[in-house]
Amino acid sequence: MSENKTSRRNFLKKTLIGAAAFTIVPRHVLGGNGFLAPSDHLTKGVIGVGSMGRGHFKYAGTKTVAICDVDTRHLAIAQKALGGGVTEHHDFRELIQNPEVDIVHIATPPHWHGIMAVEAARSGKDIWCEKPMTRTIGEGKKVKEAVAQHGNIFRLNTWFRFDANFYGMNVPVKKIKKLVDTGMLGWPLKVTISKHTGFDWKFYWVGRENLPVEQAPKELDYEMWLGPAPYKPYSKHRVHTTFRGYWDYDGGGLGDMGQHYLDPVQYFLGKDGESPVKIEVDAPQQHSDAVGTWRKITYTYADGCQIVLDGAGTEEGLAYIEGPKGKLYKGFISDIPDMERKLAQYPDPAPQMTDFVEACRTRQKFALNEQNGYYSATLVNLGLAALRLNRTLKFDSEKQAFVDDEAANRLIDQPMRGPWII
Repeated sequence: MSENKTSRRNFLKKTLIGAAAFTIVPRHVLGGNGFLAPSDHLTKGVIGVGSMGRGHFKYAGTKTVAICDVDTRHLAIAQKALGGGVTEHHDFRELIQNPEVDIVHIATPPHWHGIMAVEAARSGKDIWCEKPMTRTIGEGKKVKEAVAQHGNIFRLNTWFRFDANFYGMNVPVKKIKKLVDTGMLGWPLKVTISKHTGFDWKFYWVGRENLPVEQAPKELDYEMWLGPAPYKPYSKHRVHTTFRGYWDYDGGGLGDMGQHYLDPVQYFLGKDGESPVKIEVDAPQQHSDAVGTWRKITYTYADGCQIVLDGAGTEEGLAYIEGPKGKLYKGFISDIPDMERKLAQYPDPAPQMTDFVEACRTRQKFALNEQNGYYSATLVNLGLAALRLNRTLKFDSEKQAFVDDEAANRLIDQPMRGPWII
């Protein structure tokens, strides 16, 4: 990391209280030449500029100045979308080391998230990572540790715990948390995530068995696309928009949508630093390469709270949240008499830092960060482990390891293909 970038990070960390007193900050402190007013943009480099990466070029208070992809066609499309003049990189490490980049946005398939986030943290960059945070529990631990060590600001890009209406509930999650916190539903609670409670598990993200061996297109560096994943011959269905259907890169509909659905549940149940102790699965036997569907996955916490992922959706009329004193249904409808009036008498949940640029400037932890994001990513990865092994798993929340299960623990830290390591 350059001396300028080191100075910038140290400056920002040391001036939290006095930040408001500065009207202009020398750009040499922020990583460039000349001057930059605090109201000006922070710079962003995007790794992975397929449809997801291109969809996040514009974010208030930021300016995309660098892009990286292993597909030259993606780079050309991205340059056109940005109007040109943006630095191109083929190797993500070059973008991370680019002194003009303040924020690294990781929009690659999940098998790259851990390596890239740790490298960005070590290089002093702030990090914006797409979901799921990491493909394995072990990679999530390493990201959490690296960010803590280097003092980066980390944002995981699922926003429902703090912004927008939450799918079929038609209200922000803050209102659901407020209801849970009042105790009107009682305790422990069971949360059911199903098409009948407003959630779609996207089971079209399944893999195909016995893929044909094809020739990789000349615009794609397939070897670099695979990176740390085990080598498999190229097939069109294995990459780009359909990669989610393969264990080596993601986890099907659960990998794609799990953190969107589960992170808010973790938040309103107050489980941001805790994992379930039992994971039960009801599913067909999974293929070794291609992700399949599942009927039900049930997480149970030490206090009896449960999260039920209903993939089959065969039970209609289920409550989204069910407690010993009441139920909450899709559309924020409850069987509690006069619930809305009673709810208005209670205080709102504590405020959260929901402006990522402001978080970077003031060095305040973002609402969904490497710590709570690790635990909701772990929920996803616990479910995927049970699905792959097709059996009930017990988990030690304190040790973050499976109990007396060598095969399950091997899924926590999965080997990477050389030369890639975290």
